[in-house]
Amino acid sequence: MFFGRKRSRTIEMTKLSSLVADNLEIVGDVIFTAGLRVDGRIQGNVISKDGERSLLVLSEKGSINGRVRAYDAVINGAITGDLEVEHFLELQANARVSGNIIYRQLQMECGAVVDGKLEKLEDGASGANVIELASSTPAAATR
Repeated sequence: MFFGRKRSRTIEMTKLSSLVADNLEIVGDVIFTAGLRVDGRIQGNVISKDGERSLLVLSEKGSINGRVRAYDAVINGAITGDLEVEHFLELQANARVSGNIIYRQLQMECGAVVDGKLEKLEDGASGANVIELASSTPAAATR
């Protein structure tokens, strides 16, 4: 069964130039360019510089408590705060997002949890699609 045309999904930046290791906790905002991998904890906003084709990778060991903005993102850890991804967002099986998500392209694996609204950015369109998700009832269990 197909739900529309298949888009080619690509994350354009593959170089991760910075790492927040699993033994590190940062308290304060993080502003980055290029690629950032987070295995540790960040208590603050994580923002890519405007105009950068940045990549944020949040591993299953990592967590961010604050607002997140990036060009591309691969999330497999926990985010408490709003998430805005300009190009492509991948929510892997261990992703836990408590906040609203704004995205252009989304891939969501079984097991990922979103407690907030999903808002799709349209290419040049004036309206956006909004979906509200509640994590209290697993949809897969009712099928």
